[in-house]
Amino acid sequence: MHTVSIILADDHSLVRAGIRELLSNIAMTEIVAEAGNGREVLKLVKEHQPRILLLDIGMPGLNGLEVAARVTKDYPGTAVIMLSMHANEEYVLQALRAGARGYLLKDSATGEIELAIRSVIHGKTYLSPQISQTLVKEYLENSAAARSPLERLTARQREILQLVAEGHTTRQIADMLNVSVKTVETHRAQLMERLEIRHVQGLTCFAIQTGLIQLDHAPEYSRS
Repeated sequence: MHTVSIILADDHSLVRAGIRELLSNIAMTEIVAEAGNGREVLKLVKEHQPRILLLDIGMPGLNGLEVAARVTKDYPGTAVIMLSMHANEEYVLQALRAGARGYLLKDSATGEIELAIRSVIHGKTYLSPQISQTLVKEYLENSAAARSPLERLTARQREILQLVAEGHTTRQIADMLNVSVKTVETHRAQLMERLEIRHVQGLTCFAIQTGLIQLDHAPEYSRS
């Protein structure tokens, strides 16, 4: 089997070190790059176009679900395996809808990562055994219309919601996205109206509750 190129994306360096060590024992794999935030992932995927992207679901800057959707669309040769601490079906469903080919729990047995890689490079979907594949299948088939409030936002609204929830100012967001301040304000007003949330603290709480950001990526005031 040819060497499988991998980009490893997780904002915790210790987690990356652990996964890197596991992959070093799998002869067919090669880590070509590592990333600590979502926007960096997109740049590295464009540069390396790896066979596999091991992607943390809770990335800062641009969360793993948004990264997965963009990578799947723009680089169909790259298979995304999502890394997550969450086993509930809603998270899994969102990942599959975003185009992920695998969903691997971070507390999985060490041998699972090789099983996941082998599965996706052969065109299969891999889910950690703790996840009920039957329930996920039924959920995908029967509840496509019953999308969560987060999924009903546009990709740009989710992107701005994440940056707002992480504590970035309107000017900072405009600069990061290369748009005008007025454009950011318009998107923020629209997502507030759609979510029926009237203040930034509420947006931050919503982003944490829905898994758009992790608690350690949120401003200090939201952690008390």
